[in-house]
Amino acid sequence: MTLATVTKRSVKSPPRPARRGRPPTGQGAWFLVLPALLPILVLSVGPLLYGIALAFTDSQSGRTAPTRWIGTLNFQDLVHDTLFWDSFRIGLLWAVGVTVPQFLLALGLALLLNQDLKLRWPARALAIIPWAMPEVVVGIMWRLVYNPDAGILNETIRDLGLGDGRDWLSGLSTALPAVIVVGVWAGMPQTTVALLAGLQNTPRELHEAAAMDGAGAWRRFLSVTWPALRPVALAITALNLIWNFNSFALVYVLTSGGPGGRTRLPMLFAYEEAFRYGQFGYAAAMGCVLVAVISVLLAVFLAGRLKGGEDA
Repeated sequence: MTLATVTKRSVKSPPRPARRGRPPTGQGAWFLVLPALLPILVLSVGPLLYGIALAFTDSQSGRTAPTRWIGTLNFQDLVHDTLFWDSFRIGLLWAVGVTVPQFLLALGLALLLNQDLKLRWPARALAIIPWAMPEVVVGIMWRLVYNPDAGILNETIRDLGLGDGRDWLSGLSTALPAVIVVGVWAGMPQTTVALLAGLQNTPRELHEAAAMDGAGAWRRFLSVTWPALRPVALAITALNLIWNFNSFALVYVLTSGGPGGRTRLPMLFAYEEAFRYGQFGYAAAMGCVLVAVISVLLAVFLAGRLKGGEDA
């Protein structure tokens, strides 16, 4: 028996890996996806299709006559409805007015919470408290803050000798800015959390290398932090813009669209047409227009992301 034969017999071959089952295909895959897909179809896709169909009818509340198919008449009326386009303009002002300062303040807070500071974890917990509060509770709380007689804001103004205060939510010139402040405060935590997650994924070695090369804090932010944070910033800004444009509960609790329609967002206007005036078909047409606008914004955003990914 040769040495090569002994060596060959003494060395055992590694065990074969166990066969893994093939991923399910066809009907098996649909069966696994169905539990997650069914609620979406029932609670989202179904009502959306029903709302689109309702927009082409003269459906109203309390009518005994059958609902009639009227084609695009609701959309034709909507084109000439100045109140709707005013609400659309207010919605854009609200969405941009909330999203921009929300992002800037959240970015500053995320940069601060990313530092090695004492009591950093309690500060992070406190920063997300507004996010954990329901919008109705936030609206009631800020109504108390803005109360013209006993609100903490007017009391502070009087104590500082800056005047007698004012009715912030009822003034034609102050209602929308006051509501925007509440929107920024309520939505800033989720933006902060997203940006903080992006900052923590930035390698510290890059900051250390830039500091060794003599780059200051602002230069390190432009050349290291922002390029790594930009995808997260674009995503959360686009989502915030859409969420803010679709806002309803917060503004409804604060002002109900007043005074004089100065804070009547598109969703509030559609709500009033449907449930105050009973014009279900007309309100559904408004909803279709809003869905179309949001779909266009999403398409532009996704196209920009895909183009950016290809360029990278």
